[in-house]
Amino acid sequence: MPLDEIVTLEGGCMVRDLRAAPALPMPRAGTMGIRPLFGRDTGARAISLRALEFSRGLSPSWRNDACDEVFYVLDGAGTVRLDNREFDVCPDTGFYLRPGVDVAVTNPESRPLVMLSSTCPEPAEPPPLVPAAAQRTGGKPDLLPAPRIRLADREALPSGDRWYRVMVDSQLGCREVTQFVGSIPPGRAPDHYHHYEEVLYILKGSGVMWAGPTSAPIGAGSCIFLPKGQIHCVENTGQDELRLLGVFYPAGSPAVRYDPVPSGT
Repeated sequence: MPLDEIVTLEGGCMVRDLRAAPALPMPRAGTMGIRPLFGRDTGARAISLRALEFSRGLSPSWRNDACDEVFYVLDGAGTVRLDNREFDVCPDTGFYLRPGVDVAVTNPESRPLVMLSSTCPEPAEPPPLVPAAAQRTGGKPDLLPAPRIRLADREALPSGDRWYRVMVDSQLGCREVTQFVGSIPPGRAPDHYHHYEEVLYILKGSGVMWAGPTSAPIGAGSCIFLPKGQIHCVENTGQDELRLLGVFYPAGSPAVRYDPVPSGT
């Protein structure tokens, strides 16, 4: 698959590579770079996926007024501020931004801090960015538990011959969206479909994304959009596990899936 292409499979399923997605020009983005991957402009009805890359320093802040946003850290380390609450993040950290809360990210290192973000439902217009110099800081600290979870702190739940760990869900206060990490052993599982839109990111391993009879190769860095109701499966063609990050909307259990109705019935 050429790195600069979006491969469209049956039913509008799409596959692309994170490393080649063009960066969105953001004149007021400061330390933050944005790579849109999937959203309304690529055919999604509600969910989005984008990569955020933060260089050293304090990023602009933003706030979603009418949608949930969930994040997963891929690389680097830093601090996230949600209104007056701060917490550290590192690879394999997930966290949740509820509507009406301001978020900003500080990267203290020269190494980029990279994370994936999904908004659900994706707003018609992106929220305005507030430059670091114009942000309000201080105030009474928020003593509520941080809406953050690390992969190692979640129990691995079996689902057939695979496992998944739920990252962001109602336990973190997010009732609209589910974020999870799943592990797929070598081989191909039965085709199935879901009653939600979903985005996937391949964390490690190699395989094939199937949508009906159509397919595309996938590996670490591959991004996938799955429309609601599309028959699909992920095949692991390697010798070790294929690990993926998934986000779907509306929320539910990653273990729930529906088998296709056989033709002629």
